[in-house]
Amino acid sequence: MGLVLAGLAAPGAVAVPAVPDVAAAGQAGTGKAAEAWTAPLSTRGRYIVDADGRRFRLKAANWDGAQGSWSGSGDIKDPANHHGGQDTHGIPVGLDRVRIGALLDDFRALGLNSIRLPFSNEMIHATAPVPDAAVAANPHLRGKTPLQVFDAVVAALTAGGFAVVLNNHTNTTRWCCGLDGNERWNSRQSTRQWADDWVLMARRYQDNRRVVGADLYNEVRRDVLDDPNWGLGDGHDWQAAAQEAGDRILTEANPRLLIVIEGINWTGLPVDGFPHGRPTLTPVRTLSHTLVTSGKLVYSAHFYGYTGPHHSGATGVGETSDPRYQDLSRDQLRAVLHDQAFYVSEESGRHFTAPLWISEFGTGSDEPGPAARAWFGNFTDQLADTDTDFAYWPLVGWSTDGQGRPVGDSWALLRYDNAGHRTGILDGDDWRAPAWHRLMNAAQKTGPVPPTPAWHLLTTDHRDFVQSLSARSLGDWDNGARKAACPDGERLISLSHTRGRGLCTDAPTARDQGKPGGAPVVVRDERHVPAGGDWAPGYSKLQCPDGHFLTGYSLRGEKVSAALCAPARTTLGTAGTTVWFDRGDNRPPGDPGGDFAYGHFKGQCPTTAYAAGIAYTNRLGHLGRPDALLCRPLS
Repeated sequence: MGLVLAGLAAPGAVAVPAVPDVAAAGQAGTGKAAEAWTAPLSTRGRYIVDADGRRFRLKAANWDGAQGSWSGSGDIKDPANHHGGQDTHGIPVGLDRVRIGALLDDFRALGLNSIRLPFSNEMIHATAPVPDAAVAANPHLRGKTPLQVFDAVVAALTAGGFAVVLNNHTNTTRWCCGLDGNERWNSRQSTRQWADDWVLMARRYQDNRRVVGADLYNEVRRDVLDDPNWGLGDGHDWQAAAQEAGDRILTEANPRLLIVIEGINWTGLPVDGFPHGRPTLTPVRTLSHTLVTSGKLVYSAHFYGYTGPHHSGATGVGETSDPRYQDLSRDQLRAVLHDQAFYVSEESGRHFTAPLWISEFGTGSDEPGPAARAWFGNFTDQLADTDTDFAYWPLVGWSTDGQGRPVGDSWALLRYDNAGHRTGILDGDDWRAPAWHRLMNAAQKTGPVPPTPAWHLLTTDHRDFVQSLSARSLGDWDNGARKAACPDGERLISLSHTRGRGLCTDAPTARDQGKPGGAPVVVRDERHVPAGGDWAPGYSKLQCPDGHFLTGYSLRGEKVSAALCAPARTTLGTAGTTVWFDRGDNRPPGDPGGDFAYGHFKGQCPTTAYAAGIAYTNRLGHLGRPDALLCRPLS
């Protein structure tokens, strides 16, 4: 289901006024503020933590409406052509009938601490004010554009203590998600324009520390003609586009934001006998993201009972014989969920390990089907048992139209009639309530989370991949070669013999290992190999100066071209061991960091060591590829 962000309004990238760190509960509502926490947020292993290093579990819901509600056909002014008969006018649902402070009080009563706020690219550039009727219960918002209303909602939420994650839901303003012209981030705009809009939005809220995340795009999926992909390097490569936008947000707008990347929602034709399915996060296992700022990546996925691993969710046209999630037994469901998404948080110490946010799931209060009801209980139990971050879809809906006739979104946790009277999960007679309350009250990890060693993948598959800001400051440090470098503070610990992949880490201490202010050194020859210290006889060797560790490399085709070395913060060991990997894998037991180059030989230094050099040869059969690493103890 995933809703769309619809086009709203006001021009300009100026930042909106900052919100104090202390919640202004009196402005936001009458109830107490949400739970105490300190912005900004970051990650440690599988957990999101606040600025004090304490676990902050996203217990969220989607306050939709700013993505639009129009179905895409018929008169946009006719409410009958909007989802559930509720015309949101491109702003969060409910502002026409309930004071924003009362809404926030109800959000607190649900136990929420965070809100996912969808928007569309069209919203950012629209200029017309919303109708007065759309904000009738909040007259201070009259005359504002949708984006200005969005600003006011963000300010109220954050002043009330909630964390806000911005979500780019669609390009244009309409209900999501099918063949609606919003299948990809670049369906109606270039990837550059899309990333530009993200920089604009991140800058707009850069002074509000409780705006904690950028959820890059919603439910990337096939359009009529083509599939999105993960790593092919073309214009439909979602892995690369998310990497580009995430890095631009962190370097050009706001380095404090979490970057939320959802997997691929659908590929193929939903016809029996043709390849089709829901990859979600399965491709991350072999090709994960390494952001320019470590500790900011969160992966996300969406699950609904009426869809399935290979079922589009359609009934009739587009329906296949594949099982839906609600057709699976409890054990089958858990196994499928692990393979599709939950493994990223359940498997620790891997290049793909990250917090998992199930940023959409839900079902209707009027759902009569026993299979769908059982799925909801099984899925919320999965979230509880795995202590996974989540966001229900949707949070707010109507129960009547302006004339009091029944309409609206029965999936909403909170529904309001045209007089502002609430019904829903807080008010009894809602079959979803027991499962919801079990989820909200289940035992979970709390308190301090110790620093956790990071593992990150480098790839030169299609372009340079220099994730070190200090290395970027060198400019093009090997013109014409393809370059890769670890994020600052991490060292290169492993290389693949072919494919140009690398593995970075700050293990075992999870501390910044680079010398403060130290500049990387580019090594192109053997000048740093000492007399009598030939650790790979007959091979060319690129060795770091003493006191430096390997942090990057460059290739011409698959041939080694240069090494990048960073000065260390502490004194490094000098005794060396040569690790050969030209004829097979040579890695420590336990697969630390995970398999970062499937099907290719890899060499890796022990976790207590650092790589100080690369050896290669242009002899027949070797072709200048990396053949060996010089590994030295960290101390």
